[in-house]
Amino acid sequence: MGIAALLLTGVCSGIFAGIARGDEIRLKDGKKLHGVIVAYEDNMFKVKTDFGYVLVEKDKIASIIPDTPTEDAAAKSESAPKGSSVVNNPAVRPQIPLTAAKGDATPPPIKAVSAAPKAAIATPVAAPPPPKEEPPPIKEEIQGNLYLNHEFLFRMYKAPSWQIIADAGQSLPNAIVAMGTSNESTLLVVGHEKTNSALEAAAKEVERKLSEVYDNYRLISQRKTVLGGLPAIEYKYRGMADGHDWSGTLAVVARNGDVFTTLGMTYADSDLIQIQENVISRAIASIDFNVK
Repeated sequence: MGIAALLLTGVCSGIFAGIARGDEIRLKDGKKLHGVIVAYEDNMFKVKTDFGYVLVEKDKIASIIPDTPTEDAAAKSESAPKGSSVVNNPAVRPQIPLTAAKGDATPPPIKAVSAAPKAAIATPVAAPPPPKEEPPPIKEEIQGNLYLNHEFLFRMYKAPSWQIIADAGQSLPNAIVAMGTSNESTLLVVGHEKTNSALEAAAKEVERKLSEVYDNYRLISQRKTVLGGLPAIEYKYRGMADGHDWSGTLAVVARNGDVFTTLGMTYADSDLIQIQENVISRAIASIDFNVK
């Protein structure tokens, strides 16, 4: 029987996996046979296997490794109880390494769980609250019939029927505050400018600009006066604007390089003209620049 017969015999019986141990015959094509060589004739080896006798050509054999068990193996075999196999003996069963690959029977080691409560681990450190912003200083306020400005340090009378016009500085150049009646038939505006000019020159320039605003502008009177303990120049005028004839009073006050202008005006074509003119005069005369 040649090697082909041997392979045909082992296809179904698993010759390379289940035969008894004997001489190991390594073939040149890389295959191996296990058995006992019992004869040699006609350039053929006769090998006894668990599946019968096999003839192997000498030229196809690479090497023959005799079966010579070691003394330790023989001692273990002799000491093992009868009826038991070495593989099933727990004392000699191979141990699965700790670094077992996927599929090994040994489960991976379990991570130690900290005994500390989760809350102690996961609780974030609370950020300190942002510092409270200081409220901005009050720049102006109303106390009854008195208007106070804490930025430019002055106060003046405000008629009970007058209202503060919000954002006056956005619509009126250089305006500090604007107030008046709800229908805006009577208005009073306080403005502020920086100048190096003397009071007379500064007042004349303001009055000139005012005259350019009205149609049919007419200067009624002009006089020097004192407002809030400071020298001032006052102008009274009439003029047309926005379809109405207006009666107005302009007062200009100089203080340490600052020029304050107070402009009050009311409808001249209204039955209330005299009343409103008196209210404007009272408001302008009440200006006090000694606020601290």
